[in-house]
Amino acid sequence: MRAIWTGSIAFGLVNVPVKLYSATENHDVSMHQVHEKDGGRIRNQHRCQECGKVVEYDDMVKAYDDGDNRVILTKDDFEALPADENDDLDVLQFVPNDQIDPIMLEKSYFLEPTSKTPKAYLLLRQTLEDTDRTAIVKLTLRTRTRLAILRVSGKVLMIQTLRWADEIRDVDFKGVNSQAKISKKELEMSAKLVESYSEDFTPEEFNDDYQDELRKLIDAKIDKGETLDLEKAFPDEEEDEEPGGDVIDLMEALQKSVDSSRSSRKKSSNGSGAKKSDSKKSSGKSSTSTSAKKKTG
Repeated sequence: MRAIWTGSIAFGLVNVPVKLYSATENHDVSMHQVHEKDGGRIRNQHRCQECGKVVEYDDMVKAYDDGDNRVILTKDDFEALPADENDDLDVLQFVPNDQIDPIMLEKSYFLEPTSKTPKAYLLLRQTLEDTDRTAIVKLTLRTRTRLAILRVSGKVLMIQTLRWADEIRDVDFKGVNSQAKISKKELEMSAKLVESYSEDFTPEEFNDDYQDELRKLIDAKIDKGETLDLEKAFPDEEEDEEPGGDVIDLMEALQKSVDSSRSSRKKSSNGSGAKKSDSKKSSGKSSTSTSAKKKTG
């Protein structure tokens, strides 16, 4: 990984030297556009609507247009702005962990201690864990002032940038204000359904199926080219679906869902149980034959 920012966490008289690294990466298959007829690469051109000429990147500037007025902003204009070039990651406050709404979270970054004696880093990490607190911080990243949270992730301190409060939309959907009555029976059945799906979250169990299939398709086309039979390579999987358009009673739907979840879990547990018993039998046979050989000897 390559550090994208170097500075210090600053709160009170305490300074914690750190480096900032992007915590995530994109594994999507990278593609570009080509002409279907001859496979030629398509290049995007920036053409001026006034003169019709292709404009090079170095000759482009930004503009603000509200419909009535257009203001052109040059590179000199942006450089004249009082951008904060502080290398400190300033702690503004410490708040309870549960006060951070996930909708505000954006990009994640890891913080690496850079001091020869990382005691201050370890002390801050331990304090956040013991107090169940998250730090609200401000930093300048790529000339932009950002609000972020500083929290503990395993053994590492990490930063997650935040959206500003006015970037979160206000909504007022009619359905959420409905006065529909929910019976005690429906609540109990719904809780049973939730319980039947309940388990610990293990992210490693889940894959991006679309990207996996896309890579499989690319490999197949590299191998067989235009002779690839798509129907054979990617047969349509038939799914058992409920007929659409029918109005199903909520209690009936909940009961069916609970029963279906239980039966699928029972099958999976029986399958794993059978494998275990088979392995026990095979191990039993091998130990028996070994002892028989010893007796014969």
